[in-house]
Amino acid sequence: MRRTNTCGELTKKNVGKKVVLDGWTQSRRDHGGLIFIDLRDRHGLTQIVFDPSHNKETHKMAEHIGREFVLEINGKIRDRKTGMINPNMKTGEIEVLVDELSILNKSETPPIEIDDNKEANEETRLKYRYLDLRRPAMQKRIALRHKIVTTARDYFNKHDFIEITTPMLVKSTPEGARDYVVPSRVNPGDFYALPQSPQLYKQLLMIAGFDRYYQTAICLRDEDLRADRQPEHMQFDFEMSFVTGDDIREFVEGLYKHLFKEVLNIKLDKFPVLSYKESMERFGTDKPDIRFGLELTDITDIAKKSDFSVFKSAETVKCINPEKDLSRKELDNYIDFCQKNGAKGMAWMRVSAKGLESSVVKYFSDNIQKELLKKTNAKPGSILMFIADKKKKAFEVLNLLRIKLKDDLNLVKENDFKFCWVNDFPLFAWSETGERWEPEHHMFTNPKKEFVKDFEKRPGEVIGDLWDLVLNGTEVGSGSIRISSPELQERIMRFIGMSKEEANKKFGFLLEAYKYGGPVHGGMGLGLDRTVALMAGLNDIREIIAFPKNKSAQCPMDGSPSDVDEIQLKELHIKSTFLKKKK
Repeated sequence: MRRTNTCGELTKKNVGKKVVLDGWTQSRRDHGGLIFIDLRDRHGLTQIVFDPSHNKETHKMAEHIGREFVLEINGKIRDRKTGMINPNMKTGEIEVLVDELSILNKSETPPIEIDDNKEANEETRLKYRYLDLRRPAMQKRIALRHKIVTTARDYFNKHDFIEITTPMLVKSTPEGARDYVVPSRVNPGDFYALPQSPQLYKQLLMIAGFDRYYQTAICLRDEDLRADRQPEHMQFDFEMSFVTGDDIREFVEGLYKHLFKEVLNIKLDKFPVLSYKESMERFGTDKPDIRFGLELTDITDIAKKSDFSVFKSAETVKCINPEKDLSRKELDNYIDFCQKNGAKGMAWMRVSAKGLESSVVKYFSDNIQKELLKKTNAKPGSILMFIADKKKKAFEVLNLLRIKLKDDLNLVKENDFKFCWVNDFPLFAWSETGERWEPEHHMFTNPKKEFVKDFEKRPGEVIGDLWDLVLNGTEVGSGSIRISSPELQERIMRFIGMSKEEANKKFGFLLEAYKYGGPVHGGMGLGLDRTVALMAGLNDIREIIAFPKNKSAQCPMDGSPSDVDEIQLKELHIKSTFLKKKK
């Protein structure tokens, strides 16, 4: 080792010790002959001092040091002078008087600041990501990711799981998003797909007898991007044989409790369980943030008794009560917000000591108003906010309104983490465009036992043995008990419109494997990137990925995706008319 210590570990107890430090120049200050440099590595900062009365040669070299120069110094630790102590730094009581200096590498003036006080814009950060990653905040985030991964691995290993790597070049199979495809040079005209998830392979591993599998899997999906979605993401992927859904959820709950205790020293409460229907009715979403109240109240039956035509003609009428009085200007802003998100409008009533007040109250008799107050449990000094619409639209708007109110009214405390399970999802969803039933999650999910016999006759009623894990309003995992019967799997495929020929072409290897005895099994994919981001107090997963893509799925740093030359295309037996037009 060249260095004896890192730049973040030396303290007063090391005074008098000779050390060798390596790092980057964070800053240089010339104070009347003495030159002070903050030397940085990923562990922290150490102040180093060049004194001409101690060593003229090193002092002269230090005069030409710039930001981000890479240095190696040999020196002796001493106490900082009175008034120069920095209590906010671990190394703030000491400095190193330099005996020897080596400038290992010089640096041009960096295009971005290598500190956390002035953050560059997103495109510049991504273009110079290797510099952005030098910032202390980014170093901490990547280190946090590492700790979460290693802690999770330890937990899986302790519970008798085997880590198995599944292939990256796979057969293209429909899994809900577009595949990234890779042409095969040695098999002209044929393509691999990059895996959207290891779904089929982990099921094959269960058939192979590996009753507890896991991996930190890279998943690739060609889909529109947003803050919590990237073309390539990672998940804790696992599968278990001879288990029930309760067994899987119990394991995952234990895993997350272990992660939060070991990594953040936070003790989590037991994860409440909500049915899909309950979650939609109470929160307007199947990804509820349960850190705060503002639950929805269905007042459709009461509203139908009124003379308000908007309410009487609506499929559903729901309201939300922020338990706070709002000004007319604030209410107008919320009405505008709801309309921009697809609502026809937003009615409101102010709750006072005398009763309800607003321009629409005249359409509600005294008895109906009393029923409203009783149903909503609204107290004086608050507002009732109503959305009347189709059920789906009402849920959608009220969910967004609830989140906005949470932010506007500061209803959530920092470092508050609340998990919940959402289960009993419908197995099928009706596709208006395709005019057919499609899997709500994926086609390998087992129906609940009571629906297996005749699911084809009542698809809209069928509940799947599947569930989601939600943290602070973000889905961080999805799982199910898989179909282990080849007959049932073929029935599902046939029901969603897949012919036997198509099923064999796309999934024949799985159906073939089931002929030789597959165990009852299930598992989950847990979003590693989302988990790390939320534990770091962030929403954007790009902040915890070393080299992410931008919103256009491009990497400004390396220029991908990019053209390939004609020779490569010829070797792959591909002819691109688009490339020719571009040229």
